[in-house]
Amino acid sequence: MVPLAAVKAEVTKLRRMKMLPEKDIQSDSPKRVADLIAETIIAQIKDGSLAVGDAVPTERELCNQFSTSRPTVREALSNLHLRGFVSTGTGKRPRVTTPSLEDVFTLAGDHIREILGNSESAAHLEQMRQFIEAGAVRVAAENASNIQVAKMQVALEDNLLAVGTKHFPETDIAFHRSIVAVVGNPIILKLHDMFVSKMLAHRPNSSSLRQQDASSLRPQDAAVYEEHRAIYEAVLGGDVVSATKQMDDHLERSYRSRLAAPKSLLGETKPVGET
Repeated sequence: MVPLAAVKAEVTKLRRMKMLPEKDIQSDSPKRVADLIAETIIAQIKDGSLAVGDAVPTERELCNQFSTSRPTVREALSNLHLRGFVSTGTGKRPRVTTPSLEDVFTLAGDHIREILGNSESAAHLEQMRQFIEAGAVRVAAENASNIQVAKMQVALEDNLLAVGTKHFPETDIAFHRSIVAVVGNPIILKLHDMFVSKMLAHRPNSSSLRQQDASSLRPQDAAVYEEHRAIYEAVLGGDVVSATKQMDDHLERSYRSRLAAPKSLLGETKPVGET
């Protein structure tokens, strides 16, 4: 058994080696002990003592090693899982993994929804999308290569073929992604994929109707396609001002058109934008 004092001494040593962040290590609370255990295991992963795919020591072994209780060890393992250093599964022994951008952004997205609620977080994510895509289309209009423009054209043609079908949303997202990809920034692209593509692919307003009768949405799809075509033509022509305005207008209209119609005292509701 390794007493807590020894754990603290090991953590101090690792910090001197610049392998752990500077934090208060004086508290003996279960939470602080769990943090110390997690940091120690992370240091072992980083220095190669524990390799990706290795099984993490059992709860009993960790309890004995750190002279602590199972709840504290479980909290440490949960901490490691949330930070992407450990994979867990029902009935399976935790194994070492490495954090990925997707893990980080997924966790952040969950926290955003918990803090802001679905409606408010959706509005903030739409605003983030507008910043990303307005900036991306500006870069595309200025610097897109022939290959990148060709990829946009292919995505646009797929979007046209999907008008009035259940596949339209995925081609819609693919067209926008082809523009964001021009920036060449993997973090921005992952942000777009995690916070935009996946969330917007599950919009509740028309998803059920599209599955039941996609052809009824043909006029709506056609209008979206025409806006995409205008964006593409502005990029193709190198018109930065027009491309940016077309994208801003497109995203603004798209978001407002999906807002739920307010209830009427007369018992009737109309979609936002209709008179």
